[in-house]
Amino acid sequence: MAQGTTRPEGNVPARLADDTTQGKTTIASSVVQKVAGIAAREISGVHALGGGVSRAFGALRERIPGAGTANTAGVAVEVGEKQAAIDLDLVVEYGAGIVDLARAVRRNVITAVERTTGLEVIEVNIAVNDIHLPEDDDDRDRSAGPGRVE
Repeated sequence: MAQGTTRPEGNVPARLADDTTQGKTTIASSVVQKVAGIAAREISGVHALGGGVSRAFGALRERIPGAGTANTAGVAVEVGEKQAAIDLDLVVEYGAGIVDLARAVRRNVITAVERTTGLEVIEVNIAVNDIHLPEDDDDRDRSAGPGRVE
């Protein structure tokens, strides 16, 4: 986030996006989070969003009925009246060029958020927290098999 700014806590009120004589349009911070998360996942080479802890909580949250379907783990936003700043925590696929991947994610997120919300995205900070290895899936598949005792 920009120096001197703070992250919003809890439920952040919607921000005014448009004010005309025919009415007002507001956009909640959670909408910006969802758009940014979807746009980041669209880029080939992004395995997941969030660090280990946030991914674990996200997986747990998905199993709870009625907890909501939007997973914004790994996406933090700060939304003003006309601008937004976005922080992303990524897990990338092994073999992906991280610098090129980050540039592609940043471009896609900025384009999607600005097109969808009309907000100017002033920065997209990306932290790569982990690399996903193909054998991680193989290990998980083997461990999901039958137990030792029948």
